[in-house]
Parts: sequence; structure tokens; C-alpha cells
Amino acid sequence: MSQLPICAIVWTLLALPQTPQGKAPAPGAPVANFALQDIHRRPRSLDTFKDKKAFVVVFIGTECPLANLYVPTLIDLHKEYAAKGVQFLAVNSNLQDSFIQMSAHAQERDIPFPVLKDFDQKAADAFGAKRTPEVFLLDEKRLIRYHGRIDDQYGIGMQSEKPTRRDLKEAIDELLAGKAVSIAKTDVAGCVIGRAQKPRVEGKVTFAKDISRLMQKRCQECHRPGEIGPMSLLSYTDAKAWADTIHEVVLQERMPPWHADPRFGKFTNDRHLSREERDTLLAWIEQGCAKGDDRDLPEPRSFSEGWKIGKPDAVFSMVDEFKVPATGVLPYKKFTVDPGFKEDVWVQAAECRPGNRAVVHHILVYIQMPGQPIYALDGTASMLVGWAPGDMPALYEPGMAKRVPAGAKLVFEVHYTPNGTVQTDRSAVGVIYAKKPPEHRVESNILANMGLRVPPGAANHKGQFTFTFRDDALILSFMPHMHLRGTSAKYVATYPDGRTETLLSVPDFDFNWQSVYRFAEPLAIPKGTKLTWIGWWDNSPDNPRNPDPAKEVHWGLQTWDEMQNGWMEMVWRKADK
Repeated sequence: MSQLPICAIVWTLLALPQTPQGKAPAPGAPVANFALQDIHRRPRSLDTFKDKKAFVVVFIGTECPLANLYVPTLIDLHKEYAAKGVQFLAVNSNLQDSFIQMSAHAQERDIPFPVLKDFDQKAADAFGAKRTPEVFLLDEKRLIRYHGRIDDQYGIGMQSEKPTRRDLKEAIDELLAGKAVSIAKTDVAGCVIGRAQKPRVEGKVTFAKDISRLMQKRCQECHRPGEIGPMSLLSYTDAKAWADTIHEVVLQERMPPWHADPRFGKFTNDRHLSREERDTLLAWIEQGCAKGDDRDLPEPRSFSEGWKIGKPDAVFSMVDEFKVPATGVLPYKKFTVDPGFKEDVWVQAAECRPGNRAVVHHILVYIQMPGQPIYALDGTASMLVGWAPGDMPALYEPGMAKRVPAGAKLVFEVHYTPNGTVQTDRSAVGVIYAKKPPEHRVESNILANMGLRVPPGAANHKGQFTFTFRDDALILSFMPHMHLRGTSAKYVATYPDGRTETLLSVPDFDFNWQSVYRFAEPLAIPKGTKLTWIGWWDNSPDNPRNPDPAKEVHWGLQTWDEMQNGWMEMVWRKADK
């Protein structure tokens, strides 16, 4: 690990805001159970870990230099003491560290013990924690036996080749030996934990003046009748009725759903709330959900009959309704639709519309030419557009479009999941045509690692697939796709000069939200660049979504199988019509 100069460490520590802190419990005080989410949103608590002889709870942050310098020390201590019944837990309480940032930080440093997010600083307040890294050693009865620093190797304005006293290690040894901890409290050097301001915002927040506009911008695309959101948020009455749920999912950064690491790439469809938006929405609820003056309300947001792409030039539906049985497992169903194109058509935008969201798991609409395969040997897919819970319409800038050749058929490949009652579905696809033939033809590539094998019980299995660009290109978007065991994904470019660059990182892959990540500016990729897309899977019993941790998992179509499909949309730089 590279180390920052001492001057940089000192400046970072001094520059942090000094927020007021509560008093820490004294050694010997009990610690109540707490429940927090780990880096994959799995609930963890002290009660999760049975029959432990001791707990080490350490408060960390993603950007604190001293906390980062101590990560290797903590990992070494975990390796030494885990088998002796000591459970290590890291807690991130920083307001400035988002859940995605925390998740990426833990995975990049291969922290082997749970790292937990304290969204509202309740855990930090309960411990009286003030800084990162600050550590608490608890015995099996959850009494604080030591509180303070890890050791004396690093401090403000100093660092030693090795510590002269390993305070935490000596405290653990004494505790496991049944002795009193000789030095039960030490001073801590580090960054002040960033806490939420009180109040979150200045002044009164009202629905009419503030929240209505925020919900139009961030929520109503999905939260309206006929869309994927489970409730409508078009009115004050709607929002107030769901205020408690909104507070929870916004505080925990579950909504709006967005999973990209902000360090890599800028995206046109970035849905995450800014700090100001988040604080405003939370403050409105905490202040009692004031309605305000109706005269401050904006005009209702208009929607093009539910289409995200706007009103389509044409809509093509499945010819007949399909009856979905009440139970059972259905193979993927394919339905052919003839759009009747007598000449080549250029599609500027396309969007699938599931006819029955209750039973449609996902849709892919292929462009099928007689006698030609859907997938080429290099992974190029003759695909128009897809749909899954998330954000998957195809939207292209002027000068770029997809070609549907004369005589081609549209093939709907639909994955149905029965829900206990007989249902029917008739899904459709809408298209908007380009005004003129484009300069560049958009291609889709599946980037599929069909040789994927995830061993039984593997908690952090890594798989990767590499694609080499045969010519200069522009990348428009990525969409990593895995199933229930998938945990994180990353796309890394290795350029011809040997330089590497992370193009997209999704530390917290969520199977329930199949997001397309559309770059704000197409990425220029030189000929010969190698694109490696990397996925990680948790096939262990610790994964609550795992259908069968005892099974080796292969690439397959059903949800209980796995996939490593790294969908990419791109154009070749040379004019390609």
C-alpha cells in the first residue's frame, strides 16, 4: 500500500470539520446490540455472531489517511485472532461516505471481516466514537474492555517503522487469557467522524415548493400508475402516505436505485440523489410533511403515454396473448413479429413495454434475418432492445442508430415467472426512427463468459472475460448482468501503451435492478485495447439470495443458474452503415 506524506496526513486531519461529540462509555460499560447493513446490504448485528469470545469494533472511513494506513494492521489482527473466537467488525459512520463508496473501499482493500454502514450515526453515538480509526474491544458479555487506538505506529505528524506498543493486540491477548486489560483506554488520533447537521436544512421545507419538484425529477419516472414503482408519488397525498418508507429507503441510499462508483465515469441516466436533495427530502419528513401553498406547485410532469423514450413512431406487439400458468418453471418463450419493413430502417430509440409486469421477468427483442444467427462468433448480438426492472431503453445521439434490415423479423424472447394465478401477457416494443441514415451503426455485444464455473461455498469467486477492439471505437454504454449470486462488477480497459483504466465499477450489484450505464460522453477506445469485464459471485451460505450453496453453478438461463454477460453498446469510429 502506498503511503501519503506526513504533511498530507496532517493537512487532511486539520481540514476536517470539528463536530461536537458525545461522551464515550467508560471501560466496563455494556454495549447494546445494533443492526447495520454490510457492503452487500446484508443485515449484521452483534447477535449475528454466536459464541464469540470477543468483539473488535473499529470505526473507519474511506478517505481518512490514518484509518487507511491501519487497514493492513486490522487485516493481520483478524487473521491472527479469528480462529481464537474474536469477531472483527468495521463501522463506517461518516455522513460524507456513501454506501457505494464504503462498499468499493472495503472490496478494493480485500477487508475480510464485515464492514457496516451506520447511515444515521446511531452506532457511533451509542459508542461515543469520535474519530477514525477508533477501536472498541468487547468481551463475550459485550462489556467494553478496551477503547482507544490500534497502536502507536501512526499519528498526526509522525509515523514509525513499527509500533512500540500494540495496544489493541495486547488488550486482546489479556482478555483471552482471562486477565484484566492493563491499559483500558488510550487517546486516538484520526479524522473526525462526519455527522449529520442539526437541522439538516435551514428553514421550512414544503411539498409544494420543494418536494414536488424533486419527486418529478427523481421519483415519478417509476412511481406512477403502470410503472415498476410499487406506489404512485404523483401527489402530496401519495407522498405523505408513504413518508416513513421514503425516509428509510432514502436514508439508507436504496432509492433511487443507482449502483455505480462515482469515481469512474459520468452517466446521462445517473439517478442518485445529491447531498442537498437527500437532506431536503429527509428534512421534509422529519419536519412533519408540510404541504405548503398550492400556488407553489409546479405544472404536473407530462409523460408520453408511459413511454420513457417519448411517443414512438411505431409500436409492435406480440401477435397473440400468452397464457402464463399459475405455477411451474417456464423455459424462455419466443414470439416472432413481422414489422413489415420493405427497406432498411434506422432506429434512434427503442423501448420494450411488458404487457404484464407481475409475471414478466425480462424481455429481449432480437433482429432476426432469415438464415442468420442472432449472435456472431465475436459476441456481436443482433438485438434491438431489452427490458428488465431498471433502465434499459435504447437511446442514441444524432448520427448513431441501429439498423433493422429489410425483411427482418422481431423476435421477443420473454422470461416468465408464474406468481400463483393464471395470467396473460402481450408485450410490445416501441421505436423512434432516425430522421436520416446515421454516420455510425450502433452494435451490441454480449461479452459473455459462458465457461463460468462458481464452486460450491465460494464466498468471493472472481470471473472475467476479455474483448479486444479490432479498430478504433466509441463505447456508449455497459450493462453488467449476473444472477442471484452476483455481488459486484467492473470494466477495465488496458490500452495499447499498457496503461489501464477502470471505465465502470458497480460495487453493489443488485439483481433486482438491471441498470444500463450510459456514458455522458462516448468513450474513445483505440484499436488494440483490451476490455476486461470482471464479476464476483457469492455462492456461500452467507448469501441470503443463494438458491443452493452446495451446488457448483454454471452459466445458464434460469435464475438459479448464473451468468456473466457484460452487455456493451458501441460504434466503430470509421463510418459504418
